[in-house]
Amino acid sequence: MQFVRVVSRVEDMEIWNANRNGFSFVIGYESRSGPGLHGRAGFVASWRPIHRNRCAVRVVGSPFKTRVEAEEACEAMLQVELGLKVKNDKNTGRV
Repeated sequence: MQFVRVVSRVEDMEIWNANRNGFSFVIGYESRSGPGLHGRAGFVASWRPIHRNRCAVRVVGSPFKTRVEAEEACEAMLQVELGLKVKNDKNTGRV
């Protein structure tokens, strides 16, 4: 999965996103103070299905110490979701 930095009018806002297999993933850097997103310091990852009107869900383990750890967690979450989707499709007979 290839994450790209989101261009924002807000200086110092650190956000990356990636889309794959019908899912959207976002990683943002949060800090307790200063510019950008506020929260526990670290890289917070979230995901949501692209084609459903659902809110984003935080990836377990957020915030992460590094962006690489957050990206790896997103990839693992995608694999879990794809595995569940394949299993559900087999159970329902849908492809």
